[in-house]
This record gives sequence, C-alpha cells and structure tokens, in this order.
Amino acid sequence: MTVQLTEPLTAEPTPTTPVAPQAPVRRRPGLALLAWLGRTLAVTVPVFLLATLVTFLLGAFSGLSPAGQLLGDAATPEDVARVNAQLGLDRPVLVQYVDWLGHVVRGDLGTSWLNGVGVAEQIGQRLEVSLSVAGFALVIGIVVGTALGVLAAVRQGSWVDRAVTAFCTLISTLPPFVVSIGLIVVFCVLFPLFPSAGYVSPTEDPSAWLTLITLPAIALSLDAVSDIARQLRTGLVAAQRENYVVGLVVRGLPARRILLRHVLRNGSGPALSVLGLRVPMLIGGAVVTESIFGMAGFGRFAADGAVRGDVPVVQGTLVVAIVVVLLFNLLVNAALVRLRPAAQRGS
Repeated sequence: MTVQLTEPLTAEPTPTTPVAPQAPVRRRPGLALLAWLGRTLAVTVPVFLLATLVTFLLGAFSGLSPAGQLLGDAATPEDVARVNAQLGLDRPVLVQYVDWLGHVVRGDLGTSWLNGVGVAEQIGQRLEVSLSVAGFALVIGIVVGTALGVLAAVRQGSWVDRAVTAFCTLISTLPPFVVSIGLIVVFCVLFPLFPSAGYVSPTEDPSAWLTLITLPAIALSLDAVSDIARQLRTGLVAAQRENYVVGLVVRGLPARRILLRHVLRNGSGPALSVLGLRVPMLIGGAVVTESIFGMAGFGRFAADGAVRGDVPVVQGTLVVAIVVVLLFNLLVNAALVRLRPAAQRGS
C-alpha cells in the first residue's frame, strides 16, 4: 500500500492594498514657541492685572489724601475737595484704576505727593542700586548653591553630604539683618577690608562698586544658597536613580559626562523653580539691607514712601516689583522648557 504525500493545504493570500508608512507628526519649533508664548501670556497678563488692581485699591482705600500732604492740617473741606477734583480722585474707583493703569502701561507712574517729582524718575535713580545688590546676591546664590548641591549629590550619604545639609540648614535660619550686622563687625571693624556704607555707580568706578555691594549681596544671598543647594541635591539624587543613567553607566560613559550632560540637565528643575520664588524675597530683603548699609536704593525708597504716606510712590514701587518678578518668572519658565523638552510637548 502506497501512501502519497501531498502538500499541505494553504489559504490563498488575499491581495491587500499597500499602506504607506506614516511619518511621525512633529510640531514645528516656531509653532511650539508660539504655543508656549500664548500659554504664558494667558497666565501672566491676568496676574499682572490682578496685582495692579490690588495695588491701586490699597492706595485708594488707605484713607490718605494728597490734600493733607500738600495743604497741611489747616486745609478746609473746600480745599480738600478742590485738590481731589484736580487730581481726579472724586471719580469712581474703577474709572480711576483704568486711567491709572493706562498711564502705567505708558511708563507714567504718577507724581509724588510730597515733592512733585515723577515717581518713575525717582525709581530710575534708585533702581540701579537695588538691581546691583539683588543681582549680585542672585549670582552668589546660583554659583555657591549649585556647587554645594552638586557636591552633596555626588557624595550622597557621606560626611560631605551631611556637612552641606547642616550648613544649608544653619544659614537658612539667619535673618539678613543679623548677617548684615555680623559682616559689618567682622569685615568693616575688626578686619577693615570692605567699606560699611555707600554706593558708587559701576560706570564711575567698577572696583569701588563691586566692593560696596559685596557685603549686602552676601547677606541677601544666604537663603538663596540654602534653597538652591537643597533643591538641586534632591533633583540630582532622583535623576541618578533613573534607568537611562544606569544604561549610560553600563555603556561605559565617563561619570563626569553623565553628570554634566544628562543628570544635571534633568535634575535641575526644582532648583530653577526655587529661583522664581527668590526674587520677591530678594526685593523685600533689600529694604532692611539697604538701610543698614546706607544705600539709597529701591527698597529704601519704597519704605520711606510708605512711612510718609506717599501713595503714588508706594504704588509705583509695587508696580515695578511686580514687573520684575513676572519677567524673571518668564525667564525661569523658558529655562525649564529648554532643559526639559517634554514640558514643551505638554507631557
């Protein structure tokens, strides 16, 4: 008996229409930038309007009147009404705010009630002092805080890590005015290496300018050093535990390259976020620091205006502070998007 082997039965292939592979959808860099800019403005503009509204209402409902400042205690009710009418203070509050905001957008911050000089002009004369001190303090905070944070993350769990953590905890508890007095006693009295007061423009004498702003900048920078170091250490330690870092180590990449090109970029987000919170604190701390070091800066000007009841000065300084804070936060957000491309894609 012969068994014949036959070929196995197979189904006839069904003809299919070839499908062309689809290219991945990529957003153009220009469109992504416009989308990010639109989202940022959608948040920044309402915040600016709300902050300026609160600033204006604080002055409008403070109970202070320019008539009392200009005419003195002998002013009659008729005199007060006449001055208020001249300055437009007899109109509804919302109308006054819209008119005031229109002047603010054009750079007109009003006129001081006491000396009749434009507030914007007076702020411009003093803003250089505060920006010099606060800017140098921010530079010190970034440089020293980054160095300490990286050192603690690299030596995680060692005595170096514990020493950095203890140092950051200690300096974060010291108020700026205490540090300022201590720096003056040590570096101006016991060891006269720095002047204790004054200010010189960098256009006149750069060396004297740097010498005069060093001590107040150090006094203001300690909180920034502490926050940046601790947040950066936390971010770097978390980034070092990611799978891609293990893969890079297995591939044999140098540890320094992994740290600088990959870990530092992906782990610096928390530290950058802290920078956006430090600017208002630097501006607020400048009030006390400038008074201690005898500097006629922006913070001291705002404090003097509040003490004397000069509402346009107070409102003008608050508006400038709001603009500075919002602009710096925009820079921080842009840096975060640049360092973390996933954030730009909305993931």
